[in-house]
Amino acid sequence: MLHLPAIFAKKKPDIKVLTEKKDISGLIRALNSPDLDVHTAAAKALGTLGPEAVDELVKAIRTRNQVVRLGIIGALSEIRDPRSIPCLTEAMTDNNSEVRWQAAIALGEIDEPAVIEPLVKALMDTDKYVRYGAAFSLAKRGWKPEGAKELSYYFVGMQEWKATKYVGKPAIPALIQSLRDRDSNVRTKAIDMLGDIRDPEATHALMQSLGDENREVRWHALLASPKCGIPLMFLPRGLAKRPKMIKNPLIAGFLNFLLPGLGYGYLGKWWGLLIFQIDITATVWLFRFEGEGTSYLLLIPIYLALATHAWYLAKIMPKDPP
Repeated sequence: MLHLPAIFAKKKPDIKVLTEKKDISGLIRALNSPDLDVHTAAAKALGTLGPEAVDELVKAIRTRNQVVRLGIIGALSEIRDPRSIPCLTEAMTDNNSEVRWQAAIALGEIDEPAVIEPLVKALMDTDKYVRYGAAFSLAKRGWKPEGAKELSYYFVGMQEWKATKYVGKPAIPALIQSLRDRDSNVRTKAIDMLGDIRDPEATHALMQSLGDENREVRWHALLASPKCGIPLMFLPRGLAKRPKMIKNPLIAGFLNFLLPGLGYGYLGKWWGLLIFQIDITATVWLFRFEGEGTSYLLLIPIYLALATHAWYLAKIMPKDPP
């Protein structure tokens, strides 16, 4: 009997054979393998082929497949050929932060002055991993910052917050830039350093941070603001910009009537799942032993009560988060 999955299954690429044949195209295709071991082996094999693989790798990096792009950049970082600098520089503008991060690492492996400019620019990236990769690569290439401002961007990239604080006022732009990071811990650290520097230039950024989606960030911004000369009476104005916790009472009620417990889940109540499970069990039991008609007569009033309760909870919920 034929086994269909076996018929349509893709044959696992033999990386050793492809390497011996110097089949660059085949190895690039192998980067798309869902098997991590195959992907890693293909990237390493491409790296061992040296400069002769660069031209094909540079052409192939334009693929939309993120995993393949990462593998190609990994191979280019092993080859260290200056011809790859333009495509790696272009990769530093990729929408994907992992691609930008790996490109920063790859540029740091190439001992050419041309890698410095894109790496310095990457110190202002909105992602902490990209900034760290750029800072690490610059250090590896023996880069020396030109002035306190560049030095502060380097320190922020390396997450050396105390060193950033000692740079003083010139570090403010770098710290403000890091407030765009998705990691709330990074934003909190940057705010603390702005507070320690105690300069009014940070006023606008701190007022903006009072409206941050993360409550720890908001609290640290509140503590740092007076240190930079922001009067306490202005702080509620900034805090009022934080995201609101608005829940629609009608949606909460409807969900609880349709499937009891879902309305509570919509309101963020952990016990909504428990009620949902109890309702399923009770409904199955009633339909089995009491019949359809009796079950509906018993359950509908309970559903209406639960719907009303969810509607009421949504009505009285505070709109302002803590």
